[in-house]
Amino acid sequence: MLSPDQVIEAYFLEARHQLLEIAALLDRHDAAVAREGRPAGPVGAVKLATLRQAIAALGQDRPTQERTVALLELFARS
Repeated sequence: MLSPDQVIEAYFLEARHQLLEIAALLDRHDAAVAREGRPAGPVGAVKLATLRQAIAALGQDRPTQERTVALLELFARS
């Protein structure tokens, strides 16, 4: 079993990479909106809102349920 510090050391770089990928997706979306002059359509808007809800869920210090479970339930609804 890993200690809290070992968990961070073991998974930090991978998590950082994944968060940078999400930031890049959001930046590409914003650039497309600026270029096209319009937001995503209804399906894209729902997916974008779902991603933003997931990001908010990840930021909770003391979530009411495991973050993985919360995200799986969120993605199952969208």
